[in-house]
Amino acid sequence: MSQQIRTIDVTDAETAKQLLTVQHRAYAVEAELIGFDGIPPLHEDLAGLMASTEHWLGRYDGTSLVGAVAYEFPDPDTVLISRLIVDPAHARQGHGRALLDRLDALEPRPTSLVSTGTKNTPATQLYLSRGYQETERITVAPGVQVTHFRRLLEL
Repeated sequence: MSQQIRTIDVTDAETAKQLLTVQHRAYAVEAELIGFDGIPPLHEDLAGLMASTEHWLGRYDGTSLVGAVAYEFPDPDTVLISRLIVDPAHARQGHGRALLDRLDALEPRPTSLVSTGTKNTPATQLYLSRGYQETERITVAPGVQVTHFRRLLEL
């Protein structure tokens, strides 16, 4: 099947249901990796997702959503990647990288920010491989840290 990346409208209930399913699956894996199930998107409900003000891109394999990236613009020079999710059944196939590449092409900004659980090695390695540098680690619960990353580009 052909793979494509397109904008996701989270105000559409059917689309939001697909996205929520992938999101819960992806964050369940992260929760296991970092030993913490208090990740807010893991517990988000449909109404919460549909009320999101984030921009979304989804990666589809045919008609199936396999991954998505959510992003915001805290200022005109910065893109903040607020969520990057891939259905665990489709992990390690380049979907996350493809979503980030597409975001870079659509919304080039001098500064890009992202964070992930410090023990989420796959995500950390992905960000480092794309030129992100660690800026800080924050303890969010006993034994649980979140690492913040920043990438600076000259455009």
